[in-house]
Amino acid sequence: MLNYEVDPSLLSRYVPPFTSLDSFHGKTYVSLVGFRFCRTRLLGYFPAPFHTYFDEVNLRFYVRRRSDGGDTQRGVVFIAEVVPRRAIATTARLVYGENYKYAPMKHRIETVGAGKTVEFQWQVRGQWCRLSAQTVGPPKHPEDGSLEQFITEHYWGYTAQPGGGCLEYRVDHVPWQVWATTVAGFEGNSCALYGSELGTVLKRAPDCAFVADGSPVIIFKGNKIL
Repeated sequence: MLNYEVDPSLLSRYVPPFTSLDSFHGKTYVSLVGFRFCRTRLLGYFPAPFHTYFDEVNLRFYVRRRSDGGDTQRGVVFIAEVVPRRAIATTARLVYGENYKYAPMKHRIETVGAGKTVEFQWQVRGQWCRLSAQTVGPPKHPEDGSLEQFITEHYWGYTAQPGGGCLEYRVDHVPWQVWATTVAGFEGNSCALYGSELGTVLKRAPDCAFVADGSPVIIFKGNKIL
């Protein structure tokens, strides 16, 4: 997970209705995240043939919303999500209205001693983009009040809808452990997929980077807010 501090104005057009930008100590972040879906099941029960294991890379940022009950719900908004199968991209666009894109992808995870090398690649306009990180030390739960905790513990998703309003859905998983990294970054044609402004952000070194261990995740049925 590569995390970059950005000017909030870069994200204003992506903020769904009824939400506002979330921040950490007054700073706004976007994250470039690569991960593996494993044993994926539709509606929690039905494995999708040939689509249960696949990679995804997404660019996301963080919002909050005051619920009808008065609680603050902290959520994620996806700017773009890349997957290696057209059927997955099409289904996700139809069900959630998310900006899913298809691209050839591959990944590499190697363990040497106590360290890991993690790499995700995806092809844009015939060129390969690469997200990579090397870990150091054992994984541990983020400290309370840390940026790592802020990034990993958003349990809602929000998506602006074409006809107005937004889709809200809850995500459930146990708190993740994270590894610190010694080297991490992005290489490739970031502007072709994310636009010139956000693409330029990804060309610099991330302000924070770590690898999360992941866990089973449940995505609940969405609710449209008008």
